[in-house]
Amino acid sequence: MSVQEQGMIDIASKPIVRRKAIATGEVILSRLSLQHIRENTNPKGDVLENAKLAAINAVKKTPEIVFMCHPIQITSVKVNFELFDDRVQVFVTVQALDRTGVEIEAINGVMAALLAIFDVSKRYEKDETGNYPVARIQNIYVLEKEKEEFKG
Repeated sequence: MSVQEQGMIDIASKPIVRRKAIATGEVILSRLSLQHIRENTNPKGDVLENAKLAAINAVKKTPEIVFMCHPIQITSVKVNFELFDDRVQVFVTVQALDRTGVEIEAINGVMAALLAIFDVSKRYEKDETGNYPVARIQNIYVLEKEKEEFKG
């Protein structure tokens, strides 16, 4: 019986490519939470700014929590939000010049942003038993992925 070698994939022979991924996800919240987000009246501060910073930090730290992800040369992280009556949708766009993709970084950014929004909004989400009957995080996925030859 042979032992199969396991570990990070060797990407040394792959060319450096301009890469981009956009991920999205949403957090369902009560109207009260969304009102505080829109009016910037949450006592913990600007909810969306907090979520943006959480997303950017998570993108940069992805290889620290997803062990098979290579550290990559991230060139840009953009975080956008769309507010609806019952939810906040987050979009994280990550760009890099590297030998491997940025999808996991984009998804990680979305998850961190959603978690940050949930965290600072939970005071308005608890019911009398301390549970969260409305709030939930859902629909996290890669919306778009691109790569093109780098001429630099």
